[in-house]
Amino acid sequence: MCGIVGIVGTTPVNQAIYDGLTVLQHRGQDAAGIITIDNNTFSLRKDNGLVKDVFHTRHMKRLQGTMGIGHVRYPTAGSSSSAEAQPFYVNSPFGIALAHNGNLTNAAKLKDELYNVAKRHVNTTSDSEVLLNILAHELAKPNKLNLEPDDIFTAITTVNSKVVGGYASIAMIIGHGMLAFRDPNGIRPLVFGKRETERGMEYMFASESVALDADGFEFVRDVAPGEAIFVSDDGELFSKQCSDQAAYSPCIFEFVYFARPDSTIDKMSVYATRVNMGTKLGEKVKKQWADKEIDVVIPIPETSCDIALEMASVLELPYRQGFVKNRYIGRTFIMPGQEMRKKSVRRKLNAIAQEFKGKNVLLVDDSIVRGTTSAQIVEMAREAGAKNVYFASAAPEIRFPNVYGIDMPSATELIAHGREVEDINQSIGADGLIYQSLDDLIAAVSKENPAITQFETSVFDGHYVTGDINQDYLNQIDELRNDTAKNDRENAMSSGLELHNQDAAE
Repeated sequence: MCGIVGIVGTTPVNQAIYDGLTVLQHRGQDAAGIITIDNNTFSLRKDNGLVKDVFHTRHMKRLQGTMGIGHVRYPTAGSSSSAEAQPFYVNSPFGIALAHNGNLTNAAKLKDELYNVAKRHVNTTSDSEVLLNILAHELAKPNKLNLEPDDIFTAITTVNSKVVGGYASIAMIIGHGMLAFRDPNGIRPLVFGKRETERGMEYMFASESVALDADGFEFVRDVAPGEAIFVSDDGELFSKQCSDQAAYSPCIFEFVYFARPDSTIDKMSVYATRVNMGTKLGEKVKKQWADKEIDVVIPIPETSCDIALEMASVLELPYRQGFVKNRYIGRTFIMPGQEMRKKSVRRKLNAIAQEFKGKNVLLVDDSIVRGTTSAQIVEMAREAGAKNVYFASAAPEIRFPNVYGIDMPSATELIAHGREVEDINQSIGADGLIYQSLDDLIAAVSKENPAITQFETSVFDGHYVTGDINQDYLNQIDELRNDTAKNDRENAMSSGLELHNQDAAE
C-alpha cells in the first residue's frame, strides 16, 4: 500500500507535495520520494524512512519547479531496499517519471516482454518500474517529438490492455506534462482537485482527498476506473476513458483500515462507512449475544473508534477509551517478524486499568489479521482486571492474501486461514469472538454510494476481480511474504550494509 501525490502548479510545488505526503504518511512508512521538473530537468530525492526524515532543507532547496510527484511506500512484496523507493525515472522517450500505488499481478510476464520485445532493462524487483517501462515503450511508438493528448491516451489504452492488477499512477513527461491514470477496476483510489491562483489554475492528484484538503485544493472528482487525465505544461486539462472493460470494484479494505476517516473515496465518506459498520456490527451483537452481560464498549485505537462509538449507541452501553496509543509506532500487521510485532503491541498501547477492573468488556477492532495483536490486547485487558473479555471485528475473517497492493502476510500466517471462529477465539484467548458478515460490510460501505455494487473483497472470500489469480501465483506470494523469507531478506540487507561500511572504513 502506498500514497501518491502529483501537482501541476504555477509556483514551486515542493512544499505542497511534502505537505500532501505528510497527511498520507499512514499509507506508507517504509520510504518516501519526491521528483520535480525545472528547466527541463528532473530533480529527485528518495530514501527509506518517514517523510520528515527523508527530506531536509538542502533537499527541498534542490527540488525546484512548478510540477512534481511524490510517493510514500509500504513494500508490497516484502522488499525494503531503498533502491525500490519511488518515484522511478527513465530517460527515453523524452524522460518520464512515475509513482504508483498498487500491484501488478502479471509483472513477471511483462518484465520478460520488456526485455525480449522492447529491449528494456528493469533494474529492480519493483512492479512499479515495470509499469513505468511499459508506459515508456508505448509512448515511444508514435515516434514523434511532440506528443498530442490523443497519443498519450492511446498509450494508456494499450497499457490498460496489457497490465493486470490494481494501480493508481501519476507520471510526468518532460516537455509535455503530467498524466494520472487508474486501473480498469478502480481497485486503488485516485482523486484530483484544483485551485485558482493569481497566476492561473493549478491541479493536484492524490490517493486520498485529505491530501487535497491539506494543500488547499478544491476536490473535483475521483479519477474513474480506466480513465486517464493529462495536464499539459501550460495547464490545459484533457481526460479520456481508456478501457472498454472499466467498472468499479474498489478495494473495500481501504474503508475498513487504510484510508483516513476524513477522506472521501469514490463519493463515499470513509468516516460514514465506518459508522455504518458500527451500526451493522452492533445489531449483530445485540441479536447473537443477547445472553452476554457486557458492561462497556472499548475500541482498539484508532481506526475502530468511530465503529465502536456507534456500536455502543446501538447496544445502549457506555463507550470508553480504555487504551492509550503511542502514535509514534507504525502499523503492526505489516511489520516484519513475529517478535517485532509482539514487542510493538506493548509499546503501541497501554491500558487504563480503571476502565477494565471487574468489568465484562467488549473490545472492538477494525480487523484481525495475524491475530498477534488481538491476543496481546486480550491479555492486556485481563491484566488490567477485566472479568470477561469479548472481541468484535468490524471486518469479516481475513482468510486470503491480498494481491493488489497491500502487503498482508502469506495465507498460512493469517489466523483465519483454514480456521473456524471458535478456533480463532481460542487462539486469541477471548471469552467470545464475533465478526462482521461480508454482506453487512458491503452494505455498510455501499450505503454511501449505491451506484457502486461491487467491491474488491478477495481477502475475505478469495474472489480476485482480475480473474488471473491461481494457486501457483498465491504460492509465489507466500514465498515472498512469509516471515522466514522477510527475515532472510532483512539479514541479507544488514550483512550487505555492514560489508559496505567496512569497505568504506578501510
